[in-house]
Amino acid sequence: MTSSDQALIIAEAGVNHNGDLELAIQLIDAAADAGADAVKFQTFQANKLATFNAEQASYQQKASATKESQLSMLQKLELNPEQHKHLIDHCLKRNIEFLSTAFDLHSIKILSSLNIKRWKIPSGEITNLPYLREIGAQGKPIILSTGMSTLGEIEAALEALEKAGVLRNQITALHCTTEYPAPIEEVNLRAMQSIAIAFGIDVGYSDHTEGISVPIAAIALGASVIEKHLTLDRNLPGPDHRASLEPDEFGAMVDGIRNIEKALGDGIKRPTISEKANIKVSRKSLVASQTIRSGEKFTVNNLTSKRPGTGISPMHWDDWIGRQATRDYSADDLIT
Repeated sequence: MTSSDQALIIAEAGVNHNGDLELAIQLIDAAADAGADAVKFQTFQANKLATFNAEQASYQQKASATKESQLSMLQKLELNPEQHKHLIDHCLKRNIEFLSTAFDLHSIKILSSLNIKRWKIPSGEITNLPYLREIGAQGKPIILSTGMSTLGEIEAALEALEKAGVLRNQITALHCTTEYPAPIEEVNLRAMQSIAIAFGIDVGYSDHTEGISVPIAAIALGASVIEKHLTLDRNLPGPDHRASLEPDEFGAMVDGIRNIEKALGDGIKRPTISEKANIKVSRKSLVASQTIRSGEKFTVNNLTSKRPGTGISPMHWDDWIGRQATRDYSADDLIT
């Protein structure tokens, strides 16, 4: 698991298991091997999530070989409660946190019975008041995705969650752009900081762009959670594979995030351990630029500054101009 000074990295397995339990287990293994802290699935009953007439999103239509309805597509991607237990057991074996997003009230009850550590609210449910109340009543930490929303809608969702029983400091809001893949010019990473300032809560970023550069950049802007889709193969059939990272890419993203976290440091500007060894070599001292006799005054003509920085700092230049030398100096002698 992540330490307190590291971002929580979530591998969004989502529905990339294609309804196959074995494929879901392989996704857990891939997430653990890549260094993710948690692997997240989706819990839903298709007939409680979408109507018979609901159409697929445009990105889902592009990924589908048929013109099936959203309901028909979702029915093939359901995981039943028993399959959830298998996945949780495997996560325990691999020392990775199991997460799942509930998409309907019945699914919240299923996940509650499985005693999950925290809740993940998807962007599409941020305006679903009964759903928000049910999640808030659980009293556990919440990760709230805010794709497609305004600050006003985020505020209303936070108020609903708080009134239902969760504390404000238990909520982390994820900025994201709900499109697959998300156009880079629509990412607007600074909006993540706007959310943090507006509501005084922890923030993170759920990434749908291609590649790994944007989630790594989000860390530099203060993200405490990063979520990114994971697939075993982008060419597999299914709605989300094409906008997902393959295992090697996900591992590279994790490495990049951890490196940036180390690079951010504590914000205190001071010489580092390695820099201290270079100060004397790189900085300069007051030295004689020519022969100077004892009793002669130091002037701009007979003083200069050169390496090494083991003598008097040139920042004291004005203090030495006009003073009398107390001994003889040859050119390049350090002034003492």
